[in-house]
Amino acid sequence: MKDNFSNQSAAYAKWRPSYPTALFDYLKTLPIDRNLAWDCGTGNGQLAVELARLFDRVEATDISANQLANAHLSSKITYSLQPAEQTNFPDSIFDLVTVAQAIHWFDFELFYQEVKRVAKPSALLVVVGYGGLKISPALDTLIGKFYKDTLGTYWDYERRYIDENYQSIPFPFKELAVPAFESVLSWTFEHLVGYLKTWSAVKHFEQVHGYNPVDVISPSLAQAWGTAPTYSVRFPILLRVGKIH
Repeated sequence: MKDNFSNQSAAYAKWRPSYPTALFDYLKTLPIDRNLAWDCGTGNGQLAVELARLFDRVEATDISANQLANAHLSSKITYSLQPAEQTNFPDSIFDLVTVAQAIHWFDFELFYQEVKRVAKPSALLVVVGYGGLKISPALDTLIGKFYKDTLGTYWDYERRYIDENYQSIPFPFKELAVPAFESVLSWTFEHLVGYLKTWSAVKHFEQVHGYNPVDVISPSLAQAWGTAPTYSVRFPILLRVGKIH
């Protein structure tokens, strides 16, 4: 599993989008026990802290110590530094396994083997993420050009799974039909710039060229943004749910 975010863990926690309440309302309806969940690739614990409202206990793992150091704290969550593909958990203990905006970095075959090992017979796997943001026609055009033209060759190969809405990832489970969700957030211009600077391709570009390309595009973005204090920013939610056994 790649670790593209350890060196910007605080920014990731501050600027990355959150998931909608409707998603967690949906998770409440899943036909499983709510004793123990595993949030794999937890990052800053964004999903784990919501799972802690639904489950008695949550195990949350990541390969980045810096991400875990910036994680949301809860008495119900135990954070541990472990790879997705090999953990120290006993067999058959989890009611739910979740992965939020991370599965595209995993070794699918090894991860799924581990999921089958640690999941109870009735457990479910929930894979969730978010796609490209939408704000306004002018801003969307600028950001789209920046994404494809400026950063195109700097995206990791695995990014394509996000662009393909997680529909092209291997998913060897009996899949449940799921509703569509969207995250709608009110952002300032500062938040937009902060978010763009967390993109992994931006960091790859900066390592090669010695400057941050978001700083170059920021004046054009500011002009397109105008004088509005905030905009509604929309992210489509990517979601797949499967029966593990």
